[in-house]
Amino acid sequence: MNNKKPKTLIKNSKLLVLTLWFYVFSFSLLAYPPQKPCWAVSSKVTRHRSSADLLKGKTEDIVIGSKGTVQLGCAAKTLAEKFEGVWSINSIVVNADTIFIGTSPNGNIYKYSLDKLTKIYPTQSEAPESTKPTGDEPNDANKPDDANEIRQEKHLQNEHIFAMATDVTGRLLAAVSGDTCKLMRLEKGKMQTVFEPNDVKYIFAIAIDNAGNIYLATGPKGRLYKLDPLAENPKIVYESRDKNILSLAIDPNDFVYAGSDERGLVYKINPKTNSASVLYDSDQPEITALLFTENGDLYATATSAKITQAQPELPPQPSLAGRPEPETEIPEGTGESERKLQIANTKSQDDEKPPQKEIPTIKLPKPTEASYVYRITKDGYVTDIFSGTAVFFCLASQQNKLLVGTGNSGQTFTIDPASEEQALIYEDQQASQITAVAVDKDVVYLGTANPAKLIKLAKTFAAEGTYTSDLIDAGQPAKWGKLQIEADIPQNCKVLVASRSGNVKDINDPTFSQWSDLTEITEPVQLQCPLGRFCQYKLVLKSEDGQKSPLIREIAVANTVPNLAPKVESVTAARIQSANKMGFFKIDYQAKDDNNDTLIYKIDFKKVGRKNWIQLEDQLEETSFEWNAKTVEDGRYEVRVTANDERSNTTTTKLTASRISDPIVVDNTGPVIKKHSIEKDKETVTLSLQISDQLSAIGKVEYTVDSSEDWTGALPDDLVFDTTDEDFTIVIQDLKPGEHIIALKIADDIGNETYKTFEVEVKESKK
Repeated sequence: MNNKKPKTLIKNSKLLVLTLWFYVFSFSLLAYPPQKPCWAVSSKVTRHRSSADLLKGKTEDIVIGSKGTVQLGCAAKTLAEKFEGVWSINSIVVNADTIFIGTSPNGNIYKYSLDKLTKIYPTQSEAPESTKPTGDEPNDANKPDDANEIRQEKHLQNEHIFAMATDVTGRLLAAVSGDTCKLMRLEKGKMQTVFEPNDVKYIFAIAIDNAGNIYLATGPKGRLYKLDPLAENPKIVYESRDKNILSLAIDPNDFVYAGSDERGLVYKINPKTNSASVLYDSDQPEITALLFTENGDLYATATSAKITQAQPELPPQPSLAGRPEPETEIPEGTGESERKLQIANTKSQDDEKPPQKEIPTIKLPKPTEASYVYRITKDGYVTDIFSGTAVFFCLASQQNKLLVGTGNSGQTFTIDPASEEQALIYEDQQASQITAVAVDKDVVYLGTANPAKLIKLAKTFAAEGTYTSDLIDAGQPAKWGKLQIEADIPQNCKVLVASRSGNVKDINDPTFSQWSDLTEITEPVQLQCPLGRFCQYKLVLKSEDGQKSPLIREIAVANTVPNLAPKVESVTAARIQSANKMGFFKIDYQAKDDNNDTLIYKIDFKKVGRKNWIQLEDQLEETSFEWNAKTVEDGRYEVRVTANDERSNTTTTKLTASRISDPIVVDNTGPVIKKHSIEKDKETVTLSLQISDQLSAIGKVEYTVDSSEDWTGALPDDLVFDTTDEDFTIVIQDLKPGEHIIALKIADDIGNETYKTFEVEVKESKK
């Protein structure tokens, strides 16, 4: 007999098994679906629209405006950086097609022309013997970052070119400071000494009046020298009480304005009478630069070398609504070819609580001093128009705007006094300080320190600039949505975005995802980054011709975190101490929701020892409730509060959380007398009592005789009210013969009272 099963039967059996397995698996998916994040219904939108927000990020060829705008910076080009033995460029003079550069610490003077850098002073034969720099110059940006470099250099000279200018004939004037101090003039390609002042180590500034007279600001005796246009006939115009005169400016009437150090004074000096008055006494010790603008206002930078830069910042904007109207309105648009992008309107989330407590970070101490740019009007009124926690080194003007060079982050700012707007237009990625600035028509030249470089900022925009945001913290691993920008994008310009995410509050952590591919923003762009708590975006602005730039006014990034259960942080129940609310308890509770969902509450109670909870109230919006506990029997109870986020979620995503109070005592019954005895002895009655309460300590016992309104208090035999059972001995004397009623008022510690009377007869004593 053949025992082998037919192949058809075997095949059909396998199909049956597979079919049964499929149905079992399908049923298991329905019964136990794969666990996925239960996403919250609402999203959070993070908006970057202020300079404070944006300056937390990093910029490259990008301008951050004080109004919170982002656009391309000026095209920057490094003209020269190979300076031998130079740490700082202190002064720049532009004369036709030649740029002259004064440096430290070797006192070298260079000229830059036809893309070539040439040292014109000192020549090989003029170089003095090596000496170490003293490093005691005011506001000295000329020392290397590492003091060891001083000891390692073998050819350093203690000479500095702090000031240069051109005389009335266009010849270069340069002041040498240090071990030797002199004024030099460029004659036929060579620097010639024209004046050597006595008792002077430093010449910090040179100014030329309308007649060509030359003024020198010197130290360390605070003297102002005047020379005629030929640099002859020197004389001291004014000698101040300050150690150094650091800056000079001359008005159209040939009054000389001088800024000092130590006291930070701005002097107005009359060279004809050699007299001076103080125009302004600042709170900062050094007036490093003075500048007159075409409208006749004087601007002064007041600073201190002790200020350290905590982080790049712009001064806060005035809280008044709107903005001043500039004299010449600058159109924002560029015509029909411009693309305008707008951000969808959402409810304000500025006042929402953060999703969770922020991770503590180490913060640098805020400087006790700040630097300021002051405007001094013709009438002598002074206002500050710009401030920052940085050293202000230099000041210039271009097209009704001021340029300020600062340290120690190598930043240059523009200030528009008319519109009250400021902008960070340049930040050097290597140099620590912007120590010199010169303007030649549409071009700005910057000199830096540590290291020394000559930078050219053109009028045109950079071809490309990058803004990299600070980390955006969702508080929990989040799904990141779309990025939107409020922007004007002219023709031949574009804005692109990339993003990445991670779960560590460290931008440099290797676990962050890779940057996504750059995507052009023509509409809201979905961020292509994985689930993560932290997100970072990068904007790349481009301009094909350099004539126009995208202008971004706001960036918005949305995220959604999984719906997290609310947390009930506390539940308390306490008896209300009010005569008209005896037996009432006030239930207080506090809860939070990391999604900022709207919460509603349910209150349940149960007697300790029982299993089932009884609903007291539901759908509460308030965080307190008054419970009339006279509606339940005496005993110990627990109160449970449940928070529910259903109003901000769907029926499938809502979550709850509960918390139970400490047990409370519901006691609406007064104490009872368990035992008593009465003893009589002539006119004395002794009442012995054993008083008990089920839940509360005995609080008070009083008695009165024959319905008198005067109640007399009694103490326990152990003299302390502290337990639910107490013994009392009440002795009543001098009772007259006859019937008497002794009334007792007994109360527990929470105020429940019981009344009891005893009838006693005092017999008349026999004689």
